[in-house]
Amino acid sequence: MDLSKYAGLFLAESREHLSGCNQLLLMWEREPANRDAVGGLFRSIHTIKGMGATMGFTGVAELAHRLESLLDAIRQERVTVESGTFQLLFRAVDALGEAVEEAAAGRERAPDPALVAALDRATGQAGATPAGPAPPPRRRATDTPRARSVQVIIRADAVMRGARAVLAVRRAESLGRVGAVRPPLVQLEREEFDGRLAFRIESAATEDELAAAIRTAGEIEAVRFEEPAPVDGTAGGRRQIRVDLNRLDRLMKQVGELVVARSRLGVLAGQSDDPALAELSDRMSRLVSGIQTEVIAARMTPVGDVFERFPRLVRDLSRDLGKRIRFDVEGEEIELDRSILDEIGDPLLHLIRNAADHGIESPEVRERAGKPPEGRILLAAARERNSVVLRVSDDGRGIDRAAVLARARRDDPARGEAEALSDDALLRVIARPGFSTAQAVSGVSGRGVGVDVAMTRVRQLGGTLEIRSDLGKGTTFLIRVPLTLAIVRALLADAGGERYALPLAYVAETVEFDPRAVTALRSREALVVREQVIPTVHLRDLVASRERPAPSRRPTVILEVGERRTALVVDALVGQQDIVVAPFDAPRGMPPYVGGATILADGAPALVLDAAALR
Repeated sequence: MDLSKYAGLFLAESREHLSGCNQLLLMWEREPANRDAVGGLFRSIHTIKGMGATMGFTGVAELAHRLESLLDAIRQERVTVESGTFQLLFRAVDALGEAVEEAAAGRERAPDPALVAALDRATGQAGATPAGPAPPPRRRATDTPRARSVQVIIRADAVMRGARAVLAVRRAESLGRVGAVRPPLVQLEREEFDGRLAFRIESAATEDELAAAIRTAGEIEAVRFEEPAPVDGTAGGRRQIRVDLNRLDRLMKQVGELVVARSRLGVLAGQSDDPALAELSDRMSRLVSGIQTEVIAARMTPVGDVFERFPRLVRDLSRDLGKRIRFDVEGEEIELDRSILDEIGDPLLHLIRNAADHGIESPEVRERAGKPPEGRILLAAARERNSVVLRVSDDGRGIDRAAVLARARRDDPARGEAEALSDDALLRVIARPGFSTAQAVSGVSGRGVGVDVAMTRVRQLGGTLEIRSDLGKGTTFLIRVPLTLAIVRALLADAGGERYALPLAYVAETVEFDPRAVTALRSREALVVREQVIPTVHLRDLVASRERPAPSRRPTVILEVGERRTALVVDALVGQQDIVVAPFDAPRGMPPYVGGATILADGAPALVLDAAALR
């Protein structure tokens, strides 16, 4: 039987087990008495060995067998676990991962003889003095969380039903772990949302406590609970299959074309007096919206799939750098489109490496500064409107703005002597290609590519990067990315007869431009909106449009990116529309505020504006 067609499945399954192995090893290293971690490791390695043998990958099976033998000897307490044992286990798991990748690609090789010998020597410690029976792992003295399915119905006459639904989810998240939200939160602002929301929650709270928390969102008609359906493949349970991501990508592109066609059909139906055409257009709109919702939901993946690779990275960095670093993760259940998730790992990698090398001090330096010897790096995810915020923060030395400014002046003597670095200016300086204040290049950082790479990749994803740093206290990087890139809701604005698209995720509100409310802020024009001074950008001036005179009344779009606001003055607002953001390779000289391109419902092209660059 030809097993080559199962190579992809073998690879996917093995990757999941290997990722679990790294997590279990980290747990075991922190809690040497945790016998559950040893048992979990043994089972995962045994499974990989069996799959490798079935596929005929003898190298994978042999290496897994040697590793399994060592773990079995440890389980039987015939081998004493030391610090070197953990390092050997990490090394063996890494080698097994490489062997799996090579075998699945058809380039199987024999295991490294030196590693095999080291595993055999460690296993041969049988007969050494046992470490003694380990105490059972400590258990939390709390109620056991229970999984339940929740259905929430928003009142039919409620204003902003989507916002109420999002708030209901937030209230539930305060009491437990929420997942499987349907429809996805990205869909709740659409007109088709009927006020019915469902999600799954794992919480120790009672149903009365959960219902009371959810009802504080307001305008809640009903909250219902039921036990979740079984997912183990028994009758009536949910069935799951693996789907090639490339197939989902192609399906998403087809849905994007459907969205454009739906919008075009709606325009034609509106121009026609044919009631049958109008009815067909409405039906097509509902069908396409349903398909769009399901396809987007199928692509949503928890960010924990990317986060899980970083605890091992920080563990290795702390050893290489001679530092003590605790790595914490929050918000692993937050979901992102798989295409964004695949691309966000690299920026996070650079920021975490910089935090470990430049941010966290050595234990001796931290103690002299009155800090605990162990530093902390936090990687957290949270939802914010139709975007996800990823936060990388450390409690280290912070960024020395004076040193950064001095280095910037050496690189660019034209900088003024009195210039101070705000957070925005600081980010622009350290994100320059090749910029670094490191005294020497190390194996971790110092070449001035980390923040530059992160900034470039995040901007390509339609996101933003922000920085906050206090000298002696630490640094925080904030990455904001949209939930999905393929199809977004946009506000269409006109300037000089041309239409431009603004993603609604960054639109806070719209107001009328009032010349009487114009003031100055740091030598530039600003608009006073409800006692807040907001810098203005005139889209006509930005695109150098002089073909038509400016109208007497001009709307203003208040853009909000993180804590920064910008008032974008336009000629007119055309309406809202679902748009498909086409792949966009910006030619040389393209202004930075252009973030993509799209085709509108009438078939005309339009540029998508990057809200973060409009300032």
